[in-house]
Amino acid sequence: MTMRTKDTLDYPDLTEFDENIRDTVQGMADAERRAIAAPTQETEDCPCKDGMFPQQDRRSFLLSAAAGAAAAGLLPKVAHAEAPAGAFEFPVPDDPTKVQGRLTNDDGGYGSRSQFESAARWRFPTKTKESSWTMTPLADSQGIITPSGLHFERHHGGIPTIDPDKHTLIVHGMADKPKKYTMADLKRFPSTSRINFIECSGNGLTEFKAPYLKTVQGTHGLTSTSEWTGVPLSTILSEVGVQDGAAWILAEGADAAVMTRSVPLDKAWGDAMLAYAQNGEAIRPEQGYPLRLVLPGYEGNTHIKWLRRLEISDKPFMTREETSKYTDVLDTGKARQFSFDMEAKSVITFPSGEMKLPGAGFYEITGLAWSGRGTIRQVEVTTDGGKTWNIAALQAPVLPICHTRFRFPWRWDGNPALIASRCIDETGYVQPTIADINKVRGVNGHPKFASIYHLNGIMAWQVGADGSVANAAHQV
Repeated sequence: MTMRTKDTLDYPDLTEFDENIRDTVQGMADAERRAIAAPTQETEDCPCKDGMFPQQDRRSFLLSAAAGAAAAGLLPKVAHAEAPAGAFEFPVPDDPTKVQGRLTNDDGGYGSRSQFESAARWRFPTKTKESSWTMTPLADSQGIITPSGLHFERHHGGIPTIDPDKHTLIVHGMADKPKKYTMADLKRFPSTSRINFIECSGNGLTEFKAPYLKTVQGTHGLTSTSEWTGVPLSTILSEVGVQDGAAWILAEGADAAVMTRSVPLDKAWGDAMLAYAQNGEAIRPEQGYPLRLVLPGYEGNTHIKWLRRLEISDKPFMTREETSKYTDVLDTGKARQFSFDMEAKSVITFPSGEMKLPGAGFYEITGLAWSGRGTIRQVEVTTDGGKTWNIAALQAPVLPICHTRFRFPWRWDGNPALIASRCIDETGYVQPTIADINKVRGVNGHPKFASIYHLNGIMAWQVGADGSVANAAHQV
């Protein structure tokens, strides 16, 4: 059974969903519906992309608006309502070689993106904007790095405004020499940079039972990759002196939710980082400015933002986020706790949901694969619903605990096709089907509780004879 939405998008009926997550799933559908309906930038004028994406013709509007602005001699200094987020609206001349371009550094010295680029995050419509999340537009991604402005967000108490000159990090508990560090103190230590993905453990929660959301932004948009720069946490642990018997650290944020998570000490000694920079600049406020804990490969909730305190202990602290939240309920009714590592996962980003191929011919299937346990060693792609699997090419660089771009050449014959990807990481782990996961979890994990976290099953897309692409989760 399906329900018809006002804008003709069909979403599965929710009556069989557990009431604990029904509102969440419905809310994500509403947000995706608005994002699909919003005007987006026209695609490049080339045969390979013409007609692929359903959208309004924005270019003709821009040209007519630009003509009026040029006649009036206007040069915009602020973004107009018509401009996509992060862009400024400027007149578009018929021939850019016949007029002088915009003035150098007239943007104030930081820059903006082209007014013809419109990729943006969309927000899950929670009751309050303080506790909510936004999704990365994976279908628009190129390479493996996510622009800082498109990195997904998850907030529990809003985005705090913190003066870095007044911010401190306290390290105490089972420490020989408890210390308080200013940001200036931390930046005096030798730094390191790493490219790592972060993924929310709730990424894909709508797809456990049946195909639900329409786009890859909706089904997989809670993951992003950045270059993170900061101080290895091991450096600070060596400074304060960890006492014998210590096994855990409590990380605490300076947001209104005072987010806390317990972290194994072995991870803290390993590759944990106190990050103060992202993609070559200071970390953004929504990503934890001025200081964030980065735990490569661990679920996103543990990467505490606006980090202000680390307490060393001999046991976990059993906070709300690791007892009532972020646990995996199994078919037996028991809950698996501290499921830190994000398992190997992949998804095709082109072609993907709500795109439309203009006709039969050659296309390059592409997507992303990642694993919290190390490097992606192989990605396989099927175009016949899993009957045969073919090895895809991995685009350099291929880095551990990082999004890996894969590519596969495909000549579509115009008949319906079921496409999907699966990956294998360096441990030999093979990405499972959603059915395989649910054999362990149960369809809802428990009769009274729905599964929410750690869905890394194979994602499939159905390509119709008319070129339309739709969510086909569970069909491979």
